[in-house]
Amino acid sequence: MERTKNGAVKLDFDGQGIATLTLEMSGRANKINQEFGDGFAQGLTWAKGQQGLKGIIVATGHKDFCVGADIDMLYQARDPKRFYEQVRALQTGYRQLETCGVPVVAALTGSALGGGFELALSCHRRIALDDPKIQLGLPEVMLGVLPGGGGTQRILRMVGLQAAADLILPGKTLRPQTALEAKIIDEVCATPEAVRAAAVGWILAHPGAKQPWDEKSFKFPPPVPGTTDFRDFLLAGSGMLYKKTAGAFRAPELVLRCFHEGGLLELDRALEVEARHFVNLAVGDQAKDMLRTLWYHRTAAEKHEGLPSTDQEGIQKVGILGAGMMGAALAWQCASVGYDVVVRDIKDEVLQKAMDHCRELTKEQQKRLGEEGAKALLARISTTVAPEPLKGCDLVIEAVFEDLELKHRVTKEIEPLLAPGGIWASNTSALPITDLARASAHADRFIGLHFFSPVDKMPLLVIIMGKETSQETAARCLSFCRKIKKTPILINDGYGFYTTRVFLAYLMQGVQLVAEGHDPAVVEWGARAAGMVVGPLQVFDEVTLTLVRKAAPQAKKYGRAVEGPGIDLLIAMVDEHKRYGKAAGAGFYDYEAGKRKGLWPGLKALAKGTPTATGADVVGQRLLLAQCVEAARVMEEGILQRKRDAEVGAIFGLGFAPNTGGPLSCMDRMGIPTVVKELEALAAAYGPHFTPPKLLVAMAEKGERFFEVV
Repeated sequence: MERTKNGAVKLDFDGQGIATLTLEMSGRANKINQEFGDGFAQGLTWAKGQQGLKGIIVATGHKDFCVGADIDMLYQARDPKRFYEQVRALQTGYRQLETCGVPVVAALTGSALGGGFELALSCHRRIALDDPKIQLGLPEVMLGVLPGGGGTQRILRMVGLQAAADLILPGKTLRPQTALEAKIIDEVCATPEAVRAAAVGWILAHPGAKQPWDEKSFKFPPPVPGTTDFRDFLLAGSGMLYKKTAGAFRAPELVLRCFHEGGLLELDRALEVEARHFVNLAVGDQAKDMLRTLWYHRTAAEKHEGLPSTDQEGIQKVGILGAGMMGAALAWQCASVGYDVVVRDIKDEVLQKAMDHCRELTKEQQKRLGEEGAKALLARISTTVAPEPLKGCDLVIEAVFEDLELKHRVTKEIEPLLAPGGIWASNTSALPITDLARASAHADRFIGLHFFSPVDKMPLLVIIMGKETSQETAARCLSFCRKIKKTPILINDGYGFYTTRVFLAYLMQGVQLVAEGHDPAVVEWGARAAGMVVGPLQVFDEVTLTLVRKAAPQAKKYGRAVEGPGIDLLIAMVDEHKRYGKAAGAGFYDYEAGKRKGLWPGLKALAKGTPTATGADVVGQRLLLAQCVEAARVMEEGILQRKRDAEVGAIFGLGFAPNTGGPLSCMDRMGIPTVVKELEALAAAYGPHFTPPKLLVAMAEKGERFFEVV
């Protein structure tokens, strides 16, 4: 056996005539950059030069096969000509691999994502380890770009237009068994050794292997490009995409263009089409803003960079007070990672519903958990109407109704049952932790843990420090956060904290626009055209109008008065028209059997006048600025400790426009002086809630930004 190694690839040639290119780049992961490109090209040349070569296996020496593009390289790319040359060099290398004249197999014993999976697609066969931790796919669209290593063209030719769109447009990643069913890999094996053996066996049995698209007899899976069916599907798909994204995101639109334009060409020319669209996206502002937040900021938050840490979490038993949907899902989330959980409520029927919900969540994960795992998970959850079973809890999460006196009573009743050193956490969405902690005998171990519904799906956890909360308590809660697989932001105290304030600004600005006479449909579409995930009126119905109606007087006590035509319209809807939201079957929308049937026609009668200017652009800009100015105020007040938390919290907790990178990135992109000027005009026309804070004014005068220019 002959062995050697260059900077990125370990090279082996065995007695059977099989060369193995083992990706083993410096660092902990294989990623696509210049080191990879140079090393892989050298490795392929070396393999092709071996006398008696019968086939090539591409494997990994790291945990993952290849995690995709080097994000640093992608983020810094601004020169389109130079970057296009780099992308084409990668595509050429992959093309040389699949046309090297011998069968090539990708041995996927770890995750292969983005450019890493495109490397696997360039092999004649893909054999994966049957490990549910492995992820396979092309998630680029989620970061504001598209596959640039041939992914759009090879997937299109492998599985056809509809399946390719279903995989690439939402940026799906699949587990090996699901990827096998989707026909983007060819085989799964139980062990790494079996993967290797299967690869060797296939190579020896298929000496003349070629990619399907390199065979003269190749035909596209239907619908075939250039046909009426293909065109009709693209037209329908474009319409559905526009309905979903409102044109705010460039990447999915250009994926469809890659399908349309590339599908009419031979693969080598189709790759050029893909490269042009990829580079056009990658060097643009939207991709930079999305990459900064969705990759760098999120990764930093998930790694707890700059946050308190401890080796002494000391949490085994968790108490949940309140068995609504939030409490039930939270109990399940804790039990799913091994905590023993006690759920308390004052009504048996509510507890029964909570356990039913836990069983439903378990059923959804039955395949992953297995029968015994599912039973063990549910066995870790117990319910009670009495306080005594909560004795010995290391962490109690209070999720009762948003009433200060009620929360004080519950704290005084249950806190003495905590284990020594136990932590008390409130899931409050607005009430200051320092005020809530007044009822506690251990304010240093009193903290805010604000979850988002549905808990099992929403990734964000806001951790709020009261004035007396200790760093040790924060560190233990961050350890808990990591274990339950949430993304944290750690912030300081203040009414409404961060996410609630920005969320309320969004909702109330939507209502304000309706009250001014803007067409409700334009308000909803304008929000989504600006990049918001869901329109403000639809969201308001989901959270219920009564929630804000009841919170408004409480907010006033804390100097956060909600005033103007918007609150008047909201009060009229709740008090006079009894329209409470989706759960009640009537809100800003009409509902039938829980499904939206259209905006309530009565909204127009509640409007006060006719706006002088309207349209999706006008309302979309106002909805973004209403949130941006609130984020800036929270920064100025010192509630946000880190700029990254403003972006991560807004996007992953509130659905703030991901295409902007978050409210601070949004203001940077507009230009802070422009933002201040627009806010001043809006404040003069619509009220002081638009008044730019001193922080923004000072930044505008100094020519400062929140984040450096890339």
